[in-house]
Amino acid sequence: MTDRYHTLTVVLERDTREDDAEHLINAIRMMRGVRSVTGEVANMETHMAEERARHELGQKILDVLYPDRRKS
Repeated sequence: MTDRYHTLTVVLERDTREDDAEHLINAIRMMRGVRSVTGEVANMETHMAEERARHELGQKILDVLYPDRRKS
C-alpha cells in the first residue's frame, strides 16, 4: 500500500511580490484536489534563517577546500 499525502509544500526560489505570486497561487488553486492555497509572508525570522544556513554552508565548503585553516 502506498502513502497518501494531505499537504504539499512549495518553496519559492526567492521572495516574490504578492501581486506576482497571485498568478501562481491561482494556478495551484485550479489543480484538481486542491482545497486551499495560502501564501507565507517573508519576515525577519525567515531572512535570518536563510543567512545562517548560507553561512553554515559556506563554512563547510571552506572546511573541505582548506582543511587546515582552523588548526592555527
